[in-house]
Amino acid sequence: MIFRIYAMVKKEFRQIMRDARTLYLIFIFPVFLLILFGYALSLDVKNVTIAVKNNDNSEESRDFVEMLQSSSYFKVVGYIHTHAEVNKYLDEKLAQCVVVFPPGFAADMQSGKNVQLQFLVDGVDGNTATVIINYVTSATRFYNNKITQEFLARNGMKGFVPIDPQPLFWYNPDLNTTKFLIPGLLCMILITTAVILTCLSIVREKELGSMEQLRVSPLGSFEMIIGKTIPYTVVALFVAAFTLLISNIAFGMEVRGSYIWLFVTTVIFLIATLSLGIFISTISDSQQVAFQIASVATMLPTFILSGFIFPIESMPWPVQILTNITPAKFFIIILRSIMLKGAGIEAFWKQIVSLLIFAAFFLGISTLRMRKAK
Repeated sequence: MIFRIYAMVKKEFRQIMRDARTLYLIFIFPVFLLILFGYALSLDVKNVTIAVKNNDNSEESRDFVEMLQSSSYFKVVGYIHTHAEVNKYLDEKLAQCVVVFPPGFAADMQSGKNVQLQFLVDGVDGNTATVIINYVTSATRFYNNKITQEFLARNGMKGFVPIDPQPLFWYNPDLNTTKFLIPGLLCMILITTAVILTCLSIVREKELGSMEQLRVSPLGSFEMIIGKTIPYTVVALFVAAFTLLISNIAFGMEVRGSYIWLFVTTVIFLIATLSLGIFISTISDSQQVAFQIASVATMLPTFILSGFIFPIESMPWPVQILTNITPAKFFIIILRSIMLKGAGIEAFWKQIVSLLIFAAFFLGISTLRMRKAK
């Protein structure tokens, strides 16, 4: 049995080295996805473009604008004088937010009245609009504290803050979304590479007619699966190491947790994904069909249903149940626990069990289908 599996593994490695498309997937595809998503896909909102309609034109209103402009989050792109210009700036996306100072802004503030400062935000992109509102709210709160301290100082009084919050961000103190996305991107690269390579390998045997020779050989169905799985597990582990190296060089991504657990869980995830690739190969008769099914079964669920970008907790409960169809959901939780949090197995043992169940299910189905075909 061992010698038959060894012969199958040796054959697969030779085929990988001869196939230019396989080498492309191994070396070019991970780097392309990592650079593309790492630099192009970001949830951070910076350089918010702001237009100002200053109906007061006082020193206080100009100070407020200068405070916004001095921040790296805001960029003043113009000053507005009419209501029609407000619509123009927002309709043509010349500005993402328009700040409107009411007449008597400074006088009302100095007399102790409540002053309403209006922020007109482009709400087409709800996520960006929410971030902009949080930014301007924080800036306004900072300005309020500054004015309050100056007023108390002029009157010889000492400011009193009953509660002084001191927020600390664990695991990702810079709130860098790239570091949040890289574990999911690594998962996406691995599941796409492993599933596509495996299913194309077996379907290629069908197209070339060599599958019939394997079926009449002493090689059993389970031995064939093992022989097909081992080479692509090794290849995918190389892809994982290569991707981690590039992410460290390009984005400063470091693994805070145990490399041993990272290796073990990656192997378990690869077994699960390779079992999915083998199953797809059993229901496909051509490489084109196998590639299309593998792409739909990996990239779309990984991108939408795994928590890669969209938090699963915010989805409706039927969709949350549906997310269990992809092993990427469980592996992303594991990766973020190890890479970002530095947590141990107590934080992700349930995900390991889920991956093992997933792998056993598809390996079992694939073995039965191959035995039936044989």
